[in-house]
Amino acid sequence: MSGAQTLYEAFAATASRHADTTFLKVPARAERAYHPTGFALTYGAALDRVTELMGRYRAAGYGPGHRVALMLDNRPEHFLHQIALNGLGVSQVPVNPDYLAHELAYLLSHSEVDLAVCHAGHITRLTDIADAREAPLPVCVDESFPDVPPQPRSEARDEAPGAASEAAIVYTSGTTGHPKGCILDNRYHLTVGTWYAELGGKLTLEYGRETLFVPLPVYHVNAGINTLTAIILTANCLVMPDRFHPASWWRDLIETEATGFHYLGVVPPLLMKAPPSAEDRAHGAKFGLGAGLDPLLHKRFEDRFGVAMVEVWGMTETGRFLADAYEPRAIETRAIGRPTDALLARVVDAADAEVPRGEPGELVVRAAGDDPRHGFFRGYLKNAEATETAWRGGWFHTGDVVTQDETGRLFFVERQKNIIRRSGENISAAEVENGLVDHDAVAQVAVLAFEDTLRDEEVMAAIVPTAGAVPAEALARSIFDASADRLAYFKRPGWIVFVDDLPKTGTQKVQKALIFGQDEDPRDRAHAFDLRPLKKRPDAA
Repeated sequence: MSGAQTLYEAFAATASRHADTTFLKVPARAERAYHPTGFALTYGAALDRVTELMGRYRAAGYGPGHRVALMLDNRPEHFLHQIALNGLGVSQVPVNPDYLAHELAYLLSHSEVDLAVCHAGHITRLTDIADAREAPLPVCVDESFPDVPPQPRSEARDEAPGAASEAAIVYTSGTTGHPKGCILDNRYHLTVGTWYAELGGKLTLEYGRETLFVPLPVYHVNAGINTLTAIILTANCLVMPDRFHPASWWRDLIETEATGFHYLGVVPPLLMKAPPSAEDRAHGAKFGLGAGLDPLLHKRFEDRFGVAMVEVWGMTETGRFLADAYEPRAIETRAIGRPTDALLARVVDAADAEVPRGEPGELVVRAAGDDPRHGFFRGYLKNAEATETAWRGGWFHTGDVVTQDETGRLFFVERQKNIIRRSGENISAAEVENGLVDHDAVAQVAVLAFEDTLRDEEVMAAIVPTAGAVPAEALARSIFDASADRLAYFKRPGWIVFVDDLPKTGTQKVQKALIFGQDEDPRDRAHAFDLRPLKKRPDAA
């Protein structure tokens, strides 16, 4: 679709041809400090601002070999810095603003960034962390970004940015306490952008005629790379709400003239709970793209709101995604589409042997052709062993359990890895366990995913209390409150269930599948406590 070798080249080409086309929009929200009346930026105006930022970064010596952390939330400025850095061959490291201090410290250290850029609301917290490092990290505020920012620690490499140049480090949760940094190059960006742009079916993007409403965080690849690049390649517009607002969802889509949107599993049930309104079908959205929509809700949602909800599967590591986008769709199931000529897939057992159709197994994927890793992530930063383990046998092992029917269609079953996916956030169970076990009343803890009708999955902690500790609601609340010092709000347990013991293997590994009976609902236990109402953002009213 494009002869560009970098994200910046693709953007500059589109901007030169479609300078007056709207590139980014922000819906109006009176209570918001920035752009309360809404905001729109054309490709031409965006290119001017990108060019100005490039000049400032260049004046300080930034170029290939450098990394810059961006903690700018869901604001247009994030993309302007991202594209400017890409044009110079600098890698961006997007930062989750909900991280706690020790999580931010780890990310900034592990990624070896030369500079952090944030908006004014984050400056005190980020500066405190940056100054406490052994080697202090300079921090700049976007609202007062200097003409010449602090210089990087080393000189830039003497090379031109290209397809193989590192463009981003995106952190994704793993089964250990620390997240893994996925190295993403420009080829990844352009491959996944082209993939989305050309996928077709219910997800067809018409050149210059689409406006996508995406309430997902820019520090994830869905909004921050995949959709951004597809929008640029098709000369379309991206709407950037700060987050999901159910009360104004359809009104926001109508006012921004959105033709499509992205969703998480939490979105459809909340929208369905709203009373019928004239706005239900007054919007112009043709499709919703997302994952985690309950099959029992799928058809009712489409019938009420008149929009095709397309379930997809993808990972940061794969970039490209599978989608149940072609009719006849299997919306009464958890179908995620079929492999394609470009993205191959198999369903295998523990020995990597293909399982019979209809039997569950691990989904493994690869690119077609001589290079199975073409367009995938380049690897995990500073973790070659994990990279090669994931790619064993020439296929990327996703850790997701699926089935496949005789037609080749794939159906999502469950996650094999020790990961909890809550409202689009990938949460490491091991990290949560580490954040709970220090409590004086916790003898043992095992954290697992529990199905949640609102948020796809919720964090459930099975806790063996210490001798003398009373397994009551007061103790559950004490453990929950204490975890605030170790865990971001979304990682804290939504359920705590006190148990007498945790089943283990001969090597003392907890057998999580045996903690509760096969047909048992652990919420019905006498010592099960629902803490979900307490899981709120620190700034929530």
